[in-house]
Amino acid sequence: MLERYLIEGRIEAGCDEAGRGCLAGPVTAAAVILPPEFANALINDSKQLTEHQRDQLRPIIEREALAWAVAHVSPQEIDRINILNASILAMHRAIDQLTVRPQALLIDGNRFKPYQDIPHTTIVKGDGRMLCIAAASILAKTHRDELMRRLAQECPGYGWEANKGYPTRDHREAIRRLGVTPHHRRSFALLPQPTLFDEQGSD
Repeated sequence: MLERYLIEGRIEAGCDEAGRGCLAGPVTAAAVILPPEFANALINDSKQLTEHQRDQLRPIIEREALAWAVAHVSPQEIDRINILNASILAMHRAIDQLTVRPQALLIDGNRFKPYQDIPHTTIVKGDGRMLCIAAASILAKTHRDELMRRLAQECPGYGWEANKGYPTRDHREAIRRLGVTPHHRRSFALLPQPTLFDEQGSD
């Protein structure tokens, strides 16, 4: 069972993002405030769960949370401000939407920018330690995956319904074959640079 709070009696919002390493689609963040008595032994870092488990836990979290919100930052914004700043902006946008004001923010990772006057704590691998961060990781991942499945219908051929925009071999081959879409992050290395051997060819 993950830890339910960092400081007992304080309203803490867990924040996490999904899609940071993708070539296409937004970076998505969630903020979640759980009741003090909330417990669920299945909730963990979303990367440790199957897609089916995440989809089962999402409605439980959304129903039981005191407040939750999800926000996106577009590929165009990512290209303009870089992925680190975009990840933090997505968290800020999610916090903006919370219907309960947290007294503290628990952030997965080691980088964050202050949000208004609310104190924050960054926790490396926090999604495997704190219940509220793990819950946020599940919401961020499931909401982003749902969006990528919709975008896969809009832009068929890239396999986003399966790869969710991550840099798989099939995704990169589709970019090579079909070109770049408005949903791709143009500041990312969409195609690997040719090696010296590739440039020279072989006899």
